[in-house]
Amino acid sequence: MRDTVTLFLCGDVMTGRGIDQILPHPGNPALHEAYVRSAETYVALAEKANGPVPRPVNFAYIWGDALAELERVAPDLRIINLETALTTSDEWWMGKEVHYRMHPANARCLTTAGIDCCALANNHLLDWGYKGLDETLATLQQAGIRHAGAGRNRDDAEAPAVLEVAGKGRVLFFSCGSVSSGIPDEWQAAESRGVYLLQELSEREAERIADRVAAAKRSGDIVVVSIHWGGNWGYGIPKRERQFAHRLIDAAGVDLVHGHSSHHVKGIEVYRERLILYGCGDFLNDYEGISGQEEFRGDLGLMYFPSLEPATGRLVRLTMMPTRLRLLRVNRASAVEARWLKEALNREGESLGTGVTQDDERSLSLQW
Repeated sequence: MRDTVTLFLCGDVMTGRGIDQILPHPGNPALHEAYVRSAETYVALAEKANGPVPRPVNFAYIWGDALAELERVAPDLRIINLETALTTSDEWWMGKEVHYRMHPANARCLTTAGIDCCALANNHLLDWGYKGLDETLATLQQAGIRHAGAGRNRDDAEAPAVLEVAGKGRVLFFSCGSVSSGIPDEWQAAESRGVYLLQELSEREAERIADRVAAAKRSGDIVVVSIHWGGNWGYGIPKRERQFAHRLIDAAGVDLVHGHSSHHVKGIEVYRERLILYGCGDFLNDYEGISGQEEFRGDLGLMYFPSLEPATGRLVRLTMMPTRLRLLRVNRASAVEARWLKEALNREGESLGTGVTQDDERSLSLQW
């Protein structure tokens, strides 16, 4: 709609390992995990859980039902947290337990979904070393996909992606990551390449972001800060995260905080008419068939479609489509699964002043 800027946001998008192996150009499957030595194992686990997975699949396969929903909603921008290096590098980062990579030739899966921009400040971007980072940045540039959160030096990593929305203005998209998500200290961009790493969620770090926003923002720009923070499991929102999100809105003029790292969806807040997504869950991964933490339903996710007022950044509405990962692709959640997500968001949103209504069997809307 012309009266709002609508974004597509989601949780972590991990297109490496097993996902990479079923795409048209699978990379070297070798892994350096304690119990798994081949990415093929993750395909086998998914098949053991839910049946045969076709291969090779086309580039649209992994997005499944999400593509039709993107076509229906027609958001102005499609933004993801890309939690995968796009590389053929074999220089795995020693000391890390898990390493994700997708062959650069499979980057067409991102353009097939019309992805406009990727957040890169996360704990897997340098899994395959600085060569892997360089190749990731070059691959995204060649594909015409903007990015933020990583670069050749600190200024490059901390700079926003400036995203033009025809007839509506600009969106400034910043990406940063907290050490609480497991990003190694050595990955911090300084004089050399790396990621935008926050050593602490402090007033000082919020002021640094405020300085970056002030240097780039024009009147009427919408500002989004995407943050990879916190652990993988648990609904609790640490006080420091909530305070930091509020500081970004109060002091930095941020209009939307896009939080991720948790493997499941978390509570949502609207603070001073600005949206805060504390944890968006996983949107795409190869964890299917791995047991443990079932009570959190990590296989369920959401497509978030926030609509913002262009001149002010004020949240007008947030609609969400529930999803489920099955056969290494995104599927529309069942009515029962959509109700489960609704109940979880209502439970976790109560203390944050938000609730969710079910528009139909499989569509949710935020109330605040």
